[in-house]
Amino acid sequence: MNRTTLSLIAGATALAAVTGFAAVSAPDPEAAGQRTGAAATLPVERTGLLCPMPSTSDLAETTYTSFTPVTEGADDKGTAVLRSAAQQSAPDEGASGDEESEKDGEGASGDEESEKDGEGASGDEETEKDEKGEKGAAKDDKGGKPVLQLKEPGKPVAAEADGADAPALVGTADGRLASGWTAQQTTEVTAGTGRGLQGVACSAADTQFWFPGASTADSRTDYIHLTNPDDSAAVVDIELYGKDGELETTVGEGITVKPRSAEPVLLSTLTAEKQTDVTVHVVVRSGRVGAAVQALDDETGGDWLPASADPSGRLVLPGIPKDAKAVRLVAFTPGDADVDLTVRLAAPSGLITPAGNETLHLKGGMTAAFDLGELTRGEAGSLVLTAPDGSVPVVAAVRVLRGEEGKQESAFIPAARPVETRATALDNTAKGTTLSVTAPEGGAEIEVTASAGTQGGTPQTKTYSIKSGTTQDIEAPVPAGLKGSYALTVETRSGGPVYASRTLATTEGGVPYFTVQPLPDDRGVVAVPDASEDLSVLQR
Repeated sequence: MNRTTLSLIAGATALAAVTGFAAVSAPDPEAAGQRTGAAATLPVERTGLLCPMPSTSDLAETTYTSFTPVTEGADDKGTAVLRSAAQQSAPDEGASGDEESEKDGEGASGDEESEKDGEGASGDEETEKDEKGEKGAAKDDKGGKPVLQLKEPGKPVAAEADGADAPALVGTADGRLASGWTAQQTTEVTAGTGRGLQGVACSAADTQFWFPGASTADSRTDYIHLTNPDDSAAVVDIELYGKDGELETTVGEGITVKPRSAEPVLLSTLTAEKQTDVTVHVVVRSGRVGAAVQALDDETGGDWLPASADPSGRLVLPGIPKDAKAVRLVAFTPGDADVDLTVRLAAPSGLITPAGNETLHLKGGMTAAFDLGELTRGEAGSLVLTAPDGSVPVVAAVRVLRGEEGKQESAFIPAARPVETRATALDNTAKGTTLSVTAPEGGAEIEVTASAGTQGGTPQTKTYSIKSGTTQDIEAPVPAGLKGSYALTVETRSGGPVYASRTLATTEGGVPYFTVQPLPDDRGVVAVPDASEDLSVLQR
Protein backbone atom coordinates (compact mmCIF):
# COMPACT_ATOMS: atom_id res chain seq x y z
CA MET A 1 0.00 0.00 0.00
CA ASN A 2 1.48 3.39 -0.98
CA ARG A 3 1.55 6.54 1.13
CA THR A 4 -1.13 8.26 -0.96
CA THR A 5 -3.64 5.52 -0.19
CA LEU A 6 -2.76 5.65 3.49
CA SER A 7 -3.40 9.40 3.66
CA LEU A 8 -6.85 9.01 2.07
CA ILE A 9 -7.80 6.23 4.47
CA ALA A 10 -6.73 8.42 7.38
CA GLY A 11 -9.01 11.20 6.16
CA ALA A 12 -11.98 8.85 5.86
CA THR A 13 -11.23 7.34 9.27
CA ALA A 14 -11.25 10.78 10.89
CA LEU A 15 -14.60 11.52 9.27
CA ALA A 16 -16.03 8.22 10.48
CA ALA A 17 -15.05 9.10 14.03
CA VAL A 18 -17.13 12.26 13.76
CA THR A 19 -20.24 11.06 11.94
CA GLY A 20 -20.67 7.50 13.18
CA PHE A 21 -19.65 6.04 9.86
CA ALA A 22 -18.96 7.66 6.52
CA ALA A 23 -16.91 7.12 3.43
CA VAL A 24 -15.40 9.18 0.65
CA SER A 25 -13.58 8.17 -2.49
CA ALA A 26 -10.19 9.35 -3.72
CA PRO A 27 -10.30 13.01 -4.79
CA ASP A 28 -10.36 13.93 -8.45
CA PRO A 29 -8.96 17.51 -8.52
CA GLU A 30 -10.74 18.36 -11.76
CA ALA A 31 -14.11 16.96 -10.67
CA ALA A 32 -13.86 18.61 -7.27
CA GLY A 33 -12.96 21.98 -8.74
CA GLN A 34 -9.68 22.11 -6.81
CA ARG A 35 -6.16 22.70 -8.01
CA THR A 36 -3.63 19.91 -7.57
CA GLY A 37 -1.83 20.32 -4.25
CA ALA A 38 -4.86 21.76 -2.41
CA ALA A 39 -7.40 19.99 -0.20
CA ALA A 40 -10.40 18.78 -2.22
CA THR A 41 -13.89 19.20 -0.78
CA LEU A 42 -15.83 16.06 -1.64
CA PRO A 43 -19.32 14.77 -0.91
CA VAL A 44 -19.59 12.04 1.70
CA GLU A 45 -20.49 8.77 -0.04
CA ARG A 46 -21.87 6.71 2.84
CA THR A 47 -23.50 7.66 6.11
CA GLY A 48 -26.03 6.39 8.67
CA LEU A 49 -28.90 7.70 10.80
CA LEU A 50 -30.87 6.33 13.76
CA CYS A 51 -34.43 7.24 14.77
CA PRO A 52 -35.77 6.33 18.25
CA MET A 53 -39.08 4.56 18.83
CA PRO A 54 -41.65 7.38 18.52
CA SER A 55 -44.22 6.61 21.22
CA THR A 56 -45.82 4.08 23.54
CA SER A 57 -49.25 5.71 23.13
CA ASP A 58 -51.99 3.99 21.12
CA LEU A 59 -53.15 7.50 20.12
CA ALA A 60 -49.84 8.43 18.50
CA GLU A 61 -49.73 9.38 14.82
CA THR A 62 -46.17 9.47 13.47
CA THR A 63 -44.77 10.79 10.22
CA TYR A 64 -41.28 9.77 9.10
CA THR A 65 -39.59 12.01 6.54
CA SER A 66 -36.34 11.54 4.58
CA PHE A 67 -34.47 13.97 2.32
CA THR A 68 -31.11 14.64 0.68
CA PRO A 69 -30.32 18.04 -0.87
CA VAL A 70 -28.76 18.19 -4.33
CA THR A 71 -24.97 18.22 -3.90
CA GLU A 72 -22.55 19.24 -6.63
CA GLY A 73 -20.01 16.52 -7.39
CA ALA A 74 -22.08 13.71 -5.86
CA ASP A 75 -22.27 10.29 -7.52
CA ASP A 76 -25.02 9.67 -10.09
CA LYS A 77 -26.37 6.63 -8.22
CA GLY A 78 -27.22 5.88 -4.63
CA THR A 79 -29.78 4.71 -2.07
CA ALA A 80 -31.11 5.87 1.29
CA VAL A 81 -33.17 3.37 3.27
CA LEU A 82 -34.63 3.40 6.79
CA ARG A 83 -35.61 0.02 8.23
CA SER A 84 -37.06 -1.12 11.53
CA ALA A 85 -34.31 -1.70 14.09
CA ALA A 86 -36.02 -4.90 15.21
CA GLN A 87 -35.97 -6.30 11.68
CA GLN A 88 -32.35 -5.73 10.77
CA SER A 89 -30.57 -8.88 9.68
CA ALA A 90 -26.83 -9.09 10.19
CA PRO A 91 -24.85 -9.39 6.93
CA ASP A 92 -22.95 -12.59 6.24
CA GLU A 93 -19.45 -12.56 7.63
CA GLY A 94 -16.85 -12.06 4.97
CA ALA A 95 -19.23 -10.35 2.56
CA SER A 96 -17.82 -7.35 0.79
CA GLY A 97 -19.52 -3.99 0.96
CA ASP A 98 -21.02 -4.42 -2.52
CA GLU A 99 -22.26 -7.93 -1.76
CA GLU A 100 -23.79 -6.70 1.49
CA SER A 101 -25.61 -3.89 -0.28
CA GLU A 102 -27.00 -6.26 -2.89
CA LYS A 103 -28.29 -8.62 -0.21
CA ASP A 104 -30.34 -5.99 1.61
CA GLY A 105 -31.35 -4.05 -1.45
CA GLU A 106 -29.29 -0.98 -0.60
CA GLY A 107 -26.74 -1.41 -3.37
CA ALA A 108 -29.29 -1.27 -6.18
CA SER A 109 -30.36 1.67 -8.25
CA GLY A 110 -33.77 3.20 -7.53
CA ASP A 111 -35.73 1.01 -9.95
CA GLU A 112 -33.83 -2.19 -9.12
CA GLU A 113 -34.28 -1.53 -5.41
CA SER A 114 -38.03 -1.12 -5.77
CA GLU A 115 -38.26 -4.53 -7.41
CA LYS A 116 -36.07 -6.19 -4.81
CA ASP A 117 -37.93 -4.82 -1.84
CA GLY A 118 -41.30 -5.71 -3.29
CA GLU A 119 -42.56 -2.15 -3.56
CA GLY A 120 -43.20 -2.84 -7.21
CA ALA A 121 -43.36 0.83 -8.22
CA SER A 122 -40.86 2.50 -10.46
CA GLY A 123 -39.85 6.10 -9.84
CA ASP A 124 -42.47 7.31 -12.37
CA GLU A 125 -45.22 5.22 -10.80
CA GLU A 126 -44.30 6.51 -7.36
CA THR A 127 -44.45 10.09 -8.62
CA GLU A 128 -47.93 9.49 -10.05
CA LYS A 129 -49.10 8.21 -6.66
CA ASP A 130 -47.67 11.26 -4.90
CA GLU A 131 -49.38 13.61 -7.35
CA LYS A 132 -52.69 11.99 -6.46
CA GLY A 133 -52.02 12.94 -2.85
CA GLU A 134 -51.46 9.42 -1.54
CA LYS A 135 -49.09 8.96 1.39
CA GLY A 136 -46.88 6.00 2.01
CA ALA A 137 -47.55 3.83 5.05
CA ALA A 138 -44.69 2.71 7.23
CA LYS A 139 -44.14 -0.99 6.58
CA ASP A 140 -43.46 -3.13 9.62
CA ASP A 141 -43.40 -6.72 8.43
CA LYS A 142 -41.18 -9.65 9.23
CA GLY A 143 -39.39 -9.37 5.90
CA GLY A 144 -37.51 -6.29 7.01
CA LYS A 145 -38.64 -4.22 4.03
CA PRO A 146 -37.91 -0.48 4.10
CA VAL A 147 -40.07 1.70 6.29
CA LEU A 148 -38.97 4.65 4.18
CA GLN A 149 -36.90 4.72 0.99
CA LEU A 150 -35.59 7.86 -0.69
CA LYS A 151 -35.41 7.82 -4.49
CA GLU A 152 -33.71 11.04 -5.57
CA PRO A 153 -32.01 14.15 -4.17
CA GLY A 154 -34.08 17.30 -3.82
CA LYS A 155 -37.44 15.62 -3.17
CA PRO A 156 -38.45 14.47 0.33
CA VAL A 157 -40.47 11.34 0.95
CA ALA A 158 -42.76 10.55 3.88
CA ALA A 159 -44.43 7.55 5.49
CA GLU A 160 -46.91 7.26 8.33
CA ALA A 161 -47.38 4.90 11.27
CA ASP A 162 -50.11 4.88 13.90
CA GLY A 163 -50.18 3.76 17.52
CA ALA A 164 -47.50 2.34 19.76
CA ASP A 165 -46.16 -0.11 17.18
CA ALA A 166 -44.15 2.44 15.17
CA PRO A 167 -40.57 1.15 15.28
CA ALA A 168 -37.17 2.65 15.95
CA LEU A 169 -35.32 2.93 12.64
CA VAL A 170 -31.79 2.18 11.46
CA GLY A 171 -30.78 3.63 8.12
CA THR A 172 -27.92 3.98 5.67
CA ALA A 173 -27.42 6.14 2.62
CA ASP A 174 -24.77 5.89 -0.07
CA GLY A 175 -23.75 7.48 -3.35
CA ARG A 176 -25.65 10.59 -4.41
CA LEU A 177 -28.10 10.28 -1.49
CA ALA A 178 -25.49 10.22 1.29
CA SER A 179 -24.27 13.83 1.24
CA GLY A 180 -26.50 15.81 3.59
CA TRP A 181 -28.98 12.98 4.14
CA THR A 182 -31.48 13.99 6.85
CA ALA A 183 -34.42 12.18 8.45
CA GLN A 184 -37.07 13.34 10.91
CA GLN A 185 -39.93 11.83 12.85
CA THR A 186 -42.87 13.92 14.04
CA THR A 187 -45.53 12.47 16.34
CA GLU A 188 -48.84 13.90 17.48
CA VAL A 189 -50.43 12.49 20.65
CA THR A 190 -53.89 13.90 21.36
CA ALA A 191 -54.33 12.82 24.99
CA GLY A 192 -52.55 11.37 27.99
CA THR A 193 -49.09 11.93 29.42
CA GLY A 194 -46.96 13.73 26.88
CA ARG A 195 -49.88 14.82 24.71
CA GLY A 196 -48.86 17.29 22.04
CA LEU A 197 -46.42 17.46 19.16
CA GLN A 198 -43.14 15.56 19.54
CA GLY A 199 -40.39 15.92 16.96
CA VAL A 200 -36.82 14.75 16.67
CA ALA A 201 -34.23 14.70 13.91
CA CYS A 202 -32.71 11.25 13.42
CA SER A 203 -29.01 11.31 14.35
CA ALA A 204 -25.74 9.50 13.83
CA ALA A 205 -24.39 6.94 16.26
CA ASP A 206 -21.79 8.10 18.77
CA THR A 207 -20.10 7.07 22.01
CA GLN A 208 -20.99 9.91 24.41
CA PHE A 209 -24.02 12.17 24.98
CA TRP A 210 -25.11 14.87 27.46
CA PHE A 211 -28.77 15.63 28.24
CA PRO A 212 -29.33 18.50 30.70
CA GLY A 213 -33.04 19.05 31.33
CA ALA A 214 -34.25 15.50 32.00
CA SER A 215 -36.19 14.61 35.16
CA THR A 216 -36.99 11.79 37.58
CA ALA A 217 -39.86 13.70 39.27
CA ASP A 218 -43.25 12.02 39.74
CA SER A 219 -44.89 14.39 37.23
CA ARG A 220 -42.49 13.34 34.47
CA THR A 221 -42.02 10.12 32.54
CA ASP A 222 -38.61 10.42 30.89
CA TYR A 223 -37.01 7.69 28.79
CA ILE A 224 -33.51 7.54 27.38
CA HIS A 225 -33.79 5.77 24.03
CA LEU A 226 -30.70 3.82 22.94
CA THR A 227 -30.45 2.45 19.38
CA ASN A 228 -27.65 0.13 18.27
CA PRO A 229 -27.02 0.00 14.48
CA ASP A 230 -24.27 -2.61 14.54
CA ASP A 231 -23.98 -6.39 14.38
CA SER A 232 -22.50 -6.68 17.87
CA ALA A 233 -23.97 -5.68 21.23
CA ALA A 234 -23.23 -2.25 22.70
CA VAL A 235 -22.56 -1.75 26.40
CA VAL A 236 -23.69 1.56 27.88
CA ASP A 237 -23.35 3.38 31.22
CA ILE A 238 -25.96 5.98 32.22
CA GLU A 239 -24.92 8.57 34.81
CA LEU A 240 -27.44 10.93 36.45
CA TYR A 241 -26.50 14.27 38.06
CA GLY A 242 -28.89 16.27 40.23
CA LYS A 243 -28.72 19.47 42.28
CA ASP A 244 -26.30 17.96 44.80
CA GLY A 245 -24.12 15.94 42.45
CA GLU A 246 -24.23 12.43 41.03
CA LEU A 247 -27.31 10.41 41.93
CA GLU A 248 -26.97 6.89 43.23
CA THR A 249 -28.16 4.51 40.52
CA THR A 250 -29.02 0.85 40.78
CA VAL A 251 -28.85 -0.50 37.21
CA GLY A 252 -27.29 2.38 35.28
CA GLU A 253 -24.00 0.61 34.56
CA GLY A 254 -23.32 -1.99 31.92
CA ILE A 255 -26.67 -1.79 30.10
CA THR A 256 -26.56 -4.08 27.06
CA VAL A 257 -28.21 -2.97 23.83
CA LYS A 258 -28.58 -5.96 21.53
CA PRO A 259 -27.30 -5.84 17.94
CA ARG A 260 -29.48 -3.81 15.57
CA SER A 261 -32.09 -3.08 18.21
CA ALA A 262 -33.51 -0.27 20.34
CA GLU A 263 -33.77 -0.07 24.12
CA PRO A 264 -35.89 2.57 25.94
CA VAL A 265 -34.80 2.99 29.58
CA LEU A 266 -37.14 4.75 32.05
CA LEU A 267 -34.91 7.11 34.03
CA SER A 268 -36.95 6.86 37.24
CA THR A 269 -36.13 3.13 37.40
CA LEU A 270 -32.41 3.88 37.62
CA THR A 271 -32.57 5.79 40.92
CA ALA A 272 -34.78 6.18 43.96
CA GLU A 273 -34.19 9.96 44.04
CA LYS A 274 -36.95 12.18 42.66
CA GLN A 275 -35.50 15.36 41.19
CA THR A 276 -37.06 17.93 38.88
CA ASP A 277 -33.89 18.74 36.97
CA VAL A 278 -31.36 16.07 36.06
CA THR A 279 -28.43 15.89 33.66
CA VAL A 280 -28.05 12.53 31.92
CA HIS A 281 -24.60 11.43 30.72
CA VAL A 282 -24.51 8.44 28.36
CA VAL A 283 -21.12 6.77 27.94
CA VAL A 284 -20.69 3.82 25.58
CA ARG A 285 -18.13 1.31 26.84
CA SER A 286 -18.21 -0.82 23.73
CA GLY A 287 -19.78 -0.24 20.34
CA ARG A 288 -21.81 2.87 19.57
CA VAL A 289 -25.44 3.95 19.84
CA GLY A 290 -27.86 6.69 18.96
CA ALA A 291 -29.42 8.38 21.99
CA ALA A 292 -32.26 10.80 22.72
CA VAL A 293 -34.40 11.59 25.78
CA GLN A 294 -38.19 11.55 25.50
CA ALA A 295 -39.55 13.83 28.23
CA LEU A 296 -43.27 13.43 28.96
CA ASP A 297 -45.21 15.53 31.47
CA ASP A 298 -48.63 14.89 33.02
CA GLU A 299 -49.75 18.51 32.68
CA THR A 300 -47.64 20.25 30.03
CA GLY A 301 -47.29 17.67 27.31
CA GLY A 302 -43.87 16.56 26.16
CA ASP A 303 -41.23 16.47 23.49
CA TRP A 304 -37.85 15.04 22.62
CA LEU A 305 -34.74 16.40 24.31
CA PRO A 306 -31.83 15.97 21.86
CA ALA A 307 -28.25 15.82 23.11
CA SER A 308 -26.56 19.11 23.96
CA ALA A 309 -23.53 20.21 21.98
CA ASP A 310 -20.28 18.97 23.50
CA PRO A 311 -19.21 20.67 26.76
CA SER A 312 -17.85 24.12 25.92
CA GLY A 313 -17.12 27.50 27.45
CA ARG A 314 -19.47 29.14 24.95
CA LEU A 315 -22.94 27.84 24.13
CA VAL A 316 -25.76 29.02 21.86
CA LEU A 317 -29.38 27.86 22.32
CA PRO A 318 -31.15 29.09 19.16
CA GLY A 319 -34.76 29.87 18.39
CA ILE A 320 -36.72 30.33 21.61
CA PRO A 321 -40.30 31.04 20.45
CA LYS A 322 -41.27 34.70 20.73
CA ASP A 323 -44.50 33.81 22.56
CA ALA A 324 -42.82 31.62 25.17
CA LYS A 325 -44.64 31.94 28.49
CA ALA A 326 -41.86 30.39 30.56
CA VAL A 327 -38.23 29.52 29.87
CA ARG A 328 -36.30 27.28 32.28
CA LEU A 329 -32.56 26.93 31.75
CA VAL A 330 -30.83 23.76 32.98
CA ALA A 331 -27.03 23.71 32.93
CA PHE A 332 -24.25 21.44 34.14
CA THR A 333 -20.48 21.61 34.24
CA PRO A 334 -18.51 18.34 34.44
CA GLY A 335 -15.69 18.18 36.93
CA ASP A 336 -15.10 20.05 40.18
CA ALA A 337 -14.69 23.64 38.98
CA ASP A 338 -17.42 26.20 39.65
CA VAL A 339 -18.25 28.77 37.00
CA ASP A 340 -20.22 32.03 36.67
CA LEU A 341 -21.96 32.03 33.29
CA THR A 342 -22.60 35.29 31.51
CA VAL A 343 -26.11 35.25 30.03
CA ARG A 344 -27.13 37.26 26.99
CA LEU A 345 -30.13 37.16 24.71
CA ALA A 346 -29.60 37.60 20.98
CA ALA A 347 -32.75 39.55 20.05
CA PRO A 348 -33.73 41.14 16.70
CA SER A 349 -32.05 44.37 17.81
CA GLY A 350 -28.83 42.77 19.08
CA LEU A 351 -27.33 41.20 22.22
CA ILE A 352 -29.00 42.22 25.48
CA THR A 353 -28.61 41.14 29.10
CA PRO A 354 -31.79 39.78 30.72
CA ALA A 355 -32.62 41.83 33.80
CA GLY A 356 -31.89 39.91 36.99
CA ASN A 357 -30.09 37.12 35.17
CA GLU A 358 -26.83 38.74 34.16
CA THR A 359 -24.76 35.85 35.53
CA LEU A 360 -25.64 32.38 36.71
CA HIS A 361 -23.53 30.40 39.15
CA LEU A 362 -22.88 26.70 38.50
CA LYS A 363 -21.23 24.40 41.01
CA GLY A 364 -18.94 21.75 39.60
CA GLY A 365 -20.64 18.41 39.06
CA MET A 366 -24.09 19.69 40.08
CA THR A 367 -27.11 20.39 37.88
CA ALA A 368 -28.47 23.93 38.22
CA ALA A 369 -31.81 25.29 36.97
CA PHE A 370 -32.90 28.90 36.48
CA ASP A 371 -36.38 30.24 35.70
CA LEU A 372 -36.00 33.02 33.12
CA GLY A 373 -39.72 33.76 32.80
CA GLU A 374 -41.11 35.33 29.60
CA LEU A 375 -37.60 35.85 28.33
CA THR A 376 -38.30 36.75 24.71
CA ARG A 377 -41.26 39.09 25.37
CA GLY A 378 -42.81 38.80 21.95
CA GLU A 379 -39.59 38.86 19.91
CA ALA A 380 -37.37 36.19 18.40
CA GLY A 381 -34.49 35.24 20.69
CA SER A 382 -31.56 32.90 21.32
CA LEU A 383 -29.59 32.38 24.52
CA VAL A 384 -25.83 32.91 24.47
CA LEU A 385 -23.96 31.52 27.50
CA THR A 386 -20.30 32.30 28.11
CA ALA A 387 -17.86 31.10 30.78
CA PRO A 388 -14.99 33.47 31.71
CA ASP A 389 -12.27 32.98 29.09
CA GLY A 390 -14.17 29.88 27.95
CA SER A 391 -12.11 27.96 30.47
CA VAL A 392 -14.85 25.83 32.08
CA PRO A 393 -16.90 23.54 29.79
CA VAL A 394 -20.68 23.54 30.21
CA VAL A 395 -23.69 21.73 28.71
CA ALA A 396 -27.15 23.30 28.73
CA ALA A 397 -30.74 23.15 27.49
CA VAL A 398 -33.94 25.15 27.98
CA ARG A 399 -37.47 23.92 28.55
CA VAL A 400 -40.01 26.23 26.92
CA LEU A 401 -43.73 26.52 27.70
CA ARG A 402 -46.30 28.05 25.35
CA GLY A 403 -49.99 28.67 26.02
CA GLU A 404 -52.06 29.77 28.97
CA GLU A 405 -52.06 27.93 32.28
CA GLY A 406 -54.06 24.73 32.05
CA LYS A 407 -53.52 24.55 28.29
CA GLN A 408 -49.75 24.62 28.01
CA GLU A 409 -47.37 22.59 25.90
CA SER A 410 -43.61 22.11 26.37
CA ALA A 411 -40.55 21.68 24.16
CA PHE A 412 -36.78 21.61 24.62
CA ILE A 413 -33.89 23.45 22.96
CA PRO A 414 -30.39 22.16 23.76
CA ALA A 415 -27.16 24.02 23.12
CA ALA A 416 -26.60 23.61 19.39
CA ARG A 417 -23.73 23.17 16.99
CA PRO A 418 -23.30 25.81 14.27
CA VAL A 419 -24.39 25.45 10.66
CA GLU A 420 -20.88 25.49 9.25
CA THR A 421 -21.90 24.80 5.66
CA ARG A 422 -25.42 23.38 5.35
CA ALA A 423 -28.30 21.99 7.44
CA THR A 424 -31.84 20.80 6.74
CA ALA A 425 -35.13 20.69 8.63
CA LEU A 426 -37.89 18.34 7.46
CA ASP A 427 -41.68 17.96 7.63
CA ASN A 428 -42.37 21.68 7.16
CA THR A 429 -45.82 22.96 6.25
CA ALA A 430 -46.92 26.18 4.57
CA LYS A 431 -48.44 27.34 7.88
CA GLY A 432 -47.05 26.62 11.32
CA THR A 433 -43.34 26.56 10.39
CA THR A 434 -40.91 29.10 11.87
CA LEU A 435 -37.22 29.18 10.91
CA SER A 436 -35.10 31.04 13.46
CA VAL A 437 -31.49 32.02 12.68
CA THR A 438 -28.90 33.73 14.87
CA ALA A 439 -25.35 34.99 14.25
CA PRO A 440 -24.13 35.95 17.74
CA GLU A 441 -20.52 36.71 16.85
CA GLY A 442 -20.59 38.26 13.37
CA GLY A 443 -22.96 39.08 10.56
CA ALA A 444 -23.72 36.40 8.00
CA GLU A 445 -25.42 35.80 4.70
CA ILE A 446 -27.44 32.63 4.33
CA GLU A 447 -29.33 30.97 1.51
CA VAL A 448 -32.53 29.08 2.30
CA THR A 449 -34.03 26.60 -0.15
CA ALA A 450 -37.52 25.17 0.10
CA SER A 451 -37.50 21.77 -1.61
CA ALA A 452 -40.24 20.24 -3.69
CA GLY A 453 -43.07 18.87 -1.58
CA THR A 454 -43.56 15.22 -0.73
CA GLN A 455 -46.61 15.22 -3.03
CA GLY A 456 -45.71 18.01 -5.44
CA GLY A 457 -44.40 21.56 -5.73
CA THR A 458 -41.54 23.59 -7.21
CA PRO A 459 -38.44 24.47 -5.12
CA GLN A 460 -37.83 28.11 -4.13
CA THR A 461 -34.66 29.80 -2.85
CA LYS A 462 -34.13 33.08 -0.98
CA THR A 463 -31.07 34.84 0.46
CA TYR A 464 -31.04 36.60 3.85
CA SER A 465 -28.61 38.81 5.76
CA ILE A 466 -28.36 38.20 9.51
CA LYS A 467 -26.88 41.10 11.48
CA SER A 468 -24.21 40.40 14.07
CA GLY A 469 -25.56 39.59 17.52
CA THR A 470 -29.16 39.19 16.37
CA THR A 471 -31.78 36.49 16.01
CA GLN A 472 -34.29 36.64 13.19
CA ASP A 473 -37.43 34.63 12.61
CA ILE A 474 -37.19 34.72 8.84
CA GLU A 475 -40.04 34.39 6.39
CA ALA A 476 -38.84 31.17 4.86
CA PRO A 477 -39.70 30.34 1.24
CA VAL A 478 -42.49 27.86 0.43
CA PRO A 479 -42.49 25.68 -2.69
CA ALA A 480 -44.76 26.96 -5.45
CA GLY A 481 -47.80 24.72 -5.76
CA LEU A 482 -46.90 22.86 -2.54
CA LYS A 483 -48.56 19.53 -1.84
CA GLY A 484 -47.59 17.66 1.29
CA SER A 485 -44.64 18.72 3.46
CA TYR A 486 -41.24 20.02 2.37
CA ALA A 487 -37.62 20.44 3.46
CA LEU A 488 -35.88 23.72 4.35
CA THR A 489 -32.13 23.73 3.70
CA VAL A 490 -29.99 26.50 5.20
CA GLU A 491 -26.56 27.21 3.70
CA THR A 492 -24.01 29.65 5.14
CA ARG A 493 -22.68 31.78 2.30
CA SER A 494 -20.46 34.15 4.28
CA GLY A 495 -19.72 35.31 7.82
CA GLY A 496 -21.03 33.60 10.91
CA PRO A 497 -20.96 31.31 12.75
CA VAL A 498 -24.67 30.75 12.19
CA TYR A 499 -27.02 28.78 14.46
CA ALA A 500 -30.57 27.84 13.52
CA SER A 501 -33.67 26.04 14.71
CA ARG A 502 -37.06 25.21 13.26
CA THR A 503 -40.38 25.27 15.13
CA LEU A 504 -43.45 23.33 14.01
CA ALA A 505 -46.72 24.49 15.57
CA THR A 506 -50.41 23.72 15.43
CA THR A 507 -53.38 24.11 17.80
CA GLU A 508 -55.57 21.28 19.09
CA GLY A 509 -58.42 21.92 21.52
CA GLY A 510 -57.01 25.33 22.40
CA VAL A 511 -53.60 23.87 23.29
CA PRO A 512 -50.63 25.21 21.27
CA TYR A 513 -48.88 22.02 20.19
CA PHE A 514 -45.29 22.66 19.09
CA THR A 515 -41.85 21.13 18.73
CA VAL A 516 -38.42 22.73 18.16
CA GLN A 517 -35.42 21.15 16.44
CA PRO A 518 -31.98 22.81 16.25
CA LEU A 519 -30.31 22.43 12.85
CA PRO A 520 -26.80 20.95 13.16
CA ASP A 521 -24.50 20.98 10.15
CA ASP A 522 -25.24 17.98 7.94
CA ARG A 523 -21.51 17.20 7.48
CA GLY A 524 -22.29 16.26 3.91
CA VAL A 525 -18.87 17.23 2.56
CA VAL A 526 -15.35 16.62 3.78
CA ALA A 527 -11.97 18.11 2.92
CA VAL A 528 -9.62 15.35 1.73
CA PRO A 529 -5.93 16.28 1.28
CA ASP A 530 -4.67 15.97 -2.28
CA ALA A 531 -2.05 13.26 -2.85
CA SER A 532 0.70 15.68 -3.82
CA GLU A 533 0.06 17.77 -0.72
CA ASP A 534 0.31 14.70 1.52
CA LEU A 535 3.50 13.48 -0.14
CA SER A 536 5.14 16.87 0.27
CA VAL A 537 4.40 16.74 3.99
CA LEU A 538 5.85 13.24 4.30
CA GLN A 539 9.04 14.31 2.54
CA ARG A 540 9.84 17.03 5.09
